[in-house]
Amino acid sequence: MKLNKPKYSLFKNGRYAVEGFIDITKNESSFKLQLLMFFVMAIVAWILPIGFGYASILFLSLFIPIMAEVANSSIERVVDLVTTDYHILAKQAKDAGATLVLLSLILTAGIWAAVLFVAFELV
Repeated sequence: MKLNKPKYSLFKNGRYAVEGFIDITKNESSFKLQLLMFFVMAIVAWILPIGFGYASILFLSLFIPIMAEVANSSIERVVDLVTTDYHILAKQAKDAGATLVLLSLILTAGIWAAVLFVAFELV
């Protein structure tokens, strides 16, 4: 049995990643929303009157929900590939992916709160 795995090439793998990014951006409305939030909050992170280190932490934390949304979209696509019928395990898999996104947003909000409290010396 031959696996669906092409020979490794850094250039090809990079191209696959870009193709995946383009596809998910075109086809997933929740990912588009996450990207919008990313860009808006990235601007906020860099215009706040805080140090570079604090702004960097805020900016980098914005990648957490983006990565969670990519994982969630991957889970949803695999589930949709396997079955179009309602199945409790399919629902649970999709719900688990949605939970991943929710937890990533909560984590990011917590990071922002902690950094801003320290940066503005509120604690």
